[in-house]
Amino acid sequence: MNKTRKTLVFGFLTFVMLCMAAPMAMAQETAAAEPSGATAAAVSSADNEFSVKKWIGLAVGLGMGIAAFGGALGQGRAAAAALEGIARNPGASGKIFTPMILGLALIESLVIYSLLISFMLFGKL
Repeated sequence: MNKTRKTLVFGFLTFVMLCMAAPMAMAQETAAAEPSGATAAAVSSADNEFSVKKWIGLAVGLGMGIAAFGGALGQGRAAAAALEGIARNPGASGKIFTPMILGLALIESLVIYSLLISFMLFGKL
């Protein structure tokens, strides 16, 4: 294994271990005594509402980030493959161009769909 590959594997494994340890590190202790005048159900309900909003916010941010990253990668690869095909056979540029544009439009529609879902989730905050 060369040094670059070892570094990538080590970095990936470190990332996975940190992701697995984070929920345990951020776990909240349960309250031993009830707050003044509040019932346990009210405290639990408030905590659940905050937790749901927190996870919705995280889903909105990650969803858009992953969709934009994936869409950019897909569009880049599609354009590169089309340009390579046109460079090898310039006479086929008309037959390559139309499917490439169709593919790019479909990729972009998935990113726009993710934006729509993110706006819908953001409205619940």
